This record gives sequence, structure tokens and C-alpha cells, in this order.
Amino acid sequence: MNIGLKGRKAIVTGSTAGIGRATAEGLARAGASVIINGRRSARVDEAVRQMRQAFPDGDISGVAADLSTAAGAETVFAQVPDADILVNNVGTAHIRDYNGIEDIAKIPDEDWLGLFQLNVMSGVRMARHYLPRMVRKGWGRVVFVSSESAINIPKEMLDYGMTKTAQLAVSRGLAEAVAGTGVTVNAVLPGPTRSEILGDFMAKQAEANGVTQEEAEQGFLKAMRPTTLIQRFATTDEVANMIVFACSEQASATTGATLRVEGGVVRFIA
Repeated sequence: MNIGLKGRKAIVTGSTAGIGRATAEGLARAGASVIINGRRSARVDEAVRQMRQAFPDGDISGVAADLSTAAGAETVFAQVPDADILVNNVGTAHIRDYNGIEDIAKIPDEDWLGLFQLNVMSGVRMARHYLPRMVRKGWGRVVFVSSESAINIPKEMLDYGMTKTAQLAVSRGLAEAVAGTGVTVNAVLPGPTRSEILGDFMAKQAEANGVTQEEAEQGFLKAMRPTTLIQRFATTDEVANMIVFACSEQASATTGATLRVEGGVVRFIA
């Protein structure tokens, strides 16, 4: 399959590192113009510099904005009023120890609300702006980067799981709303991935326990995700490949879907 996106403009939120960065690179490789986004100007500028070096013939630019706020979203809209492809990737998690219901009871309102603003409302705001424009043009792709935690709610990250489930509801609802327009909306469900947040966490766990990062990851999988079929962490490129496909011309009959890249962690066949 030869995915070609020349002439398409893509914005990938939270794309200075991790899955977002791998997705931005995949879209650029397919010929799309790519807008990088992150909260801090220094990181955005460095990501743009590296991307331009990697794709000297590409059209790469960046917007620094905190998408957990409405003001941050408006900053993006002012600089990038129109896009053909929107990848709602930005998000974070609070990784905690879990020793019972008492730990869940200690999660403060600001953690619940903060994750909802960043993980859910960022995508809502972005879709609210770009989707009507895509519909008027008769072509567009929107992808929400959710998580297998949307289905396998992790008790140690209950607030995070809630936001990832909410993304699935938003994604499916928007797909229903734009039915028959030439615009598709999908969600992608990564599993444990060696991305910036989880990768850094595992690196710290490895150092604290005097083991390699791969050994730390294996310990995590055995304890927390024993149903994994690939029995390793995915790479960011493996997740990005699915996202890039969902953004392609070839994915025109794929919409309203939950596309799993979770290594078989989720134990059902639907």
C-alpha cells in the first residue's frame, strides 16, 4: 500500500515526542504538510528543526499552545485556521501506586478535571473548529488517540481511564454526525507503548530496581497487562502506522471505528 497525502494539511496535537511525534513523521513521509504542537515553544521549535532536517522537502511548521485551555485552542486556530487532517493525540496520565480503594478516594478534583480538560476537551475544541470546515470541503480525517485503558479501566489510573473512555464516545458521536460527508472520524487504542511518559516511568523503575528497562517492562506486563499477546511494549512507530492509515485516502470506508494497536491486551474478538 502506497499512502500518499500530498496536498493535505495535518495538525497533530502533542507531537513534540512520543506517539504524536512518530505520527507527525509518518504523515510527513506520506507527503502531508504537518503542523507540530506542544505546550513549550522551545520543544516545538526543536521538533520542527529536527523534522525539517529529516524531511528537507517537506512543509513543517509548529504552534506552541496549551490545549488544556480554550485560550490555547484559540492560539492554534489563529495560526492554523484550516486543516484536512486532525490527530487529537495530546494527553497525559498520573501513574500511581495502588493499594486499595483508599488510594482512589485520595485522587483530588484537580486531577480528575485537569485530565478531562487536556485529554478530552482538547479534542472536543479542535474537532469543533476543524470538522465543519472539513465537511464543507467534502474530505477530512479526524483521529482520537485513546488507549486500551478506555476498555480495561486501570484501577491505578481511574481518572485517566475515564478520559480515554470519553474519547471513544466523542469519536463515535462525531462520526455519526458527519455521516455521508466524505469526512471520517476514528479512535485508535494503543496498549503499553514505549512513549515518552510510560517509557520514562519504566526507565526510572528500572534504575530504582537495578534492572534493565526491558526487564522492568516485562515485570509491568506480567503484573498489570498479563493478557498481552505480543508480550512486549509497542513502539511509537507501530502505533503511528495505524494512525497514518486512518488518515489516508485508503481508509475512506473506515469511520466510527475503534482501531486497536494494543498487542492483544484486550480479550474480546469484536
